[in-house]
Amino acid sequence: MALTGVQIFKLLPKTNCKKCGFPTCLAFAMKLAQGGVELSACPDVSEEAKQSLGEASAPPIRAFTLGTGEKAVKIGGETVLFRHEKKFVNPCALAVNIKDDLGEEEIADIATEVANSEIDRVGQKLRVDAISIEYASNDSAKYEAVVKLAAEKAPEAAIILNCKDAAAAEAAVKAIAGRKPLIYCATGENAEAMANIAKANSVPLAACADGPEALSALTEKIKGLGVEDIVLDSGAKTAGEIIQHNTQIRRSALKKNFKPLGYPIINFVLRDDPVYEASIASVAIAKYSSIVVLSSIEKWKNVALFTLRQNLYTDPQVPMQVEQKVYDIGEATADSPLMITTNFSLTYFIVSGEIENSKVPSRLAVMDCEGLSVLTAWAAGKFTASKIAQFIKESGIESQVSHKELILPGQVAILSGSLEDKLEGWKVTVGPREANAIPTFLKGRAA
Repeated sequence: MALTGVQIFKLLPKTNCKKCGFPTCLAFAMKLAQGGVELSACPDVSEEAKQSLGEASAPPIRAFTLGTGEKAVKIGGETVLFRHEKKFVNPCALAVNIKDDLGEEEIADIATEVANSEIDRVGQKLRVDAISIEYASNDSAKYEAVVKLAAEKAPEAAIILNCKDAAAAEAAVKAIAGRKPLIYCATGENAEAMANIAKANSVPLAACADGPEALSALTEKIKGLGVEDIVLDSGAKTAGEIIQHNTQIRRSALKKNFKPLGYPIINFVLRDDPVYEASIASVAIAKYSSIVVLSSIEKWKNVALFTLRQNLYTDPQVPMQVEQKVYDIGEATADSPLMITTNFSLTYFIVSGEIENSKVPSRLAVMDCEGLSVLTAWAAGKFTASKIAQFIKESGIESQVSHKELILPGQVAILSGSLEDKLEGWKVTVGPREANAIPTFLKGRAA
């Protein structure tokens, strides 16, 4: 049973030292009971309290790291069924499956493609996170060589050893021991052997069974053998099975506190048709998968899945924002146009992207409106003439420009007159209503 905040408080130091970031021990205890903070945030908690609170305060879905290094991916740790209840915490890892019976050059090319898959979208670095290497050759030496090759060509990607042969899996684990690969997978037949390998090498282990009920029995066996970091595969392959199984697993862990299913989920969505595969992958991302394994990673597919994942794993209560300041775009000079917008990330990246497309060096003043878009900020009273004028005056931009002209978003043209009154000596020009008209607008002024 999960402990209440008051029960947790009784086991804390009660010093109100604020080292945890909370004003009192009671406030920390309440947050800990809600799963919003980890016990390790309290530096003075006793060993006795750690033992008492460790299991009770742990998130209902175990969290651990897939891979190593700066690009390692934390999976699990989720606390809600629905994003709007709080937020989803750890974005699922995307992986590509490589069969070890492919040609060496093709394997190297796919691994390199993974290494180069990173893109920047609204200020976040998004990438294919892992490589699943499938034991298709039935040749242990070949498998080990392919694992080494893939690890070498994608040095920061997490590795999934897709191999049910214990001897081949053990050799592969030892070949890349420093990468902490995920072993996939333990079944009813090989569970003891696979668990021994995972435990001896301190690596996570996937449990594979037919449906959540059989899976829970298998995870209990694996945990009893000493493996703590487990990933679940219920055998779901179709969209319907993924929704049914993943939801049942998530509900059991969160609502029933059913420990045998309190682990991250992996879904293999391999299909010959890339569009169909992307559709199934979208279902898995949306319905609780922590690792989604694909058969191919075309750029168009990556962008679609990255975008979906990013949208689901942002905090619905905190808009994505960029820093308030004046940004130079291109080789801006004192004569360059000065435009203004809000600090909503999507707005900033769209507007700045269109300014770049115009090839006209410009400045973009980005005003802190708590992450709201232009119209929303205006309607909320956060993007007003007086606040814009104050921002421009305090930014120091007046000393860097020769023209004293501010280009206002066309959607808030109504502010132009009052803004000129507030910004004495400045000219306020109404710009385009839509960002895609910015290149034509700027080029026309430069002509």
